[in-house]
Amino acid sequence: QVLLVESGGGSVQAGGSLRLSCGASGYTISTYCMGWFRQVPGKEREGVAAIDSDGSTRYADSVKGRFTISKDNAKKILFLQMNSLKPEDTAMYYCAAQGDCYVPRSTNALSYGYWGQGTQVTVSS
Repeated sequence: QVLLVESGGGSVQAGGSLRLSCGASGYTISTYCMGWFRQVPGKEREGVAAIDSDGSTRYADSVKGRFTISKDNAKKILFLQMNSLKPEDTAMYYCAAQGDCYVPRSTNALSYGYWGQGTQVTVSS
């Protein structure tokens, strides 16, 4: 059974940084495509960043140059380094995984079958 657990969220002032982590178990992280998503109440879940099994990445335009997705295959952890945070980055952040990478580097939530419980990020102005 695939299990994803996020951590690292919190409250920060605009311009600050946070690093989110997603611990994975039940599968080999190196062979899965993974992503980070965020959602605010009343809005659809938004793809933030995605990473392939070979390490190729894709970012939403709104976070390019500020966020970096990476993974440690040995420790089975997915990361999202978030710099220069803005109030509009405030959301619940989720990590997700798709087996077999049917849709590489996808930022579409429908591509993913496994989800964590989320970690809240709040950025104040």
